[in-house]
Amino acid sequence: MMNLLFIVGMVAVFYFFMIRPQQKKQKEQKTFLENLKRGDKVVTIGGMHVTILSLEGTTILAEADHGVKLKFEKTAVSQEQTKAAYPSEAKS
Repeated sequence: MMNLLFIVGMVAVFYFFMIRPQQKKQKEQKTFLENLKRGDKVVTIGGMHVTILSLEGTTILAEADHGVKLKFEKTAVSQEQTKAAYPSEAKS
């Protein structure tokens, strides 16, 4: 009986400390990608800091530097930098 209780406890620990936080993070990332808009400053999974110029389905046209335009998939966006790296621009 104690062995069964121990196994149930271990499953609960794995769920609350590993599985549930990962699911929450995936849900937040999906919401973030769905809410991307023109002008957002983001970081790609490759580490490039870009500004979104346009969104076309699952692709993004972004500007890395003046005149340097890149096209990549939405899933290549890692995180937003507007509020963290550019706090003065995020207010306006």
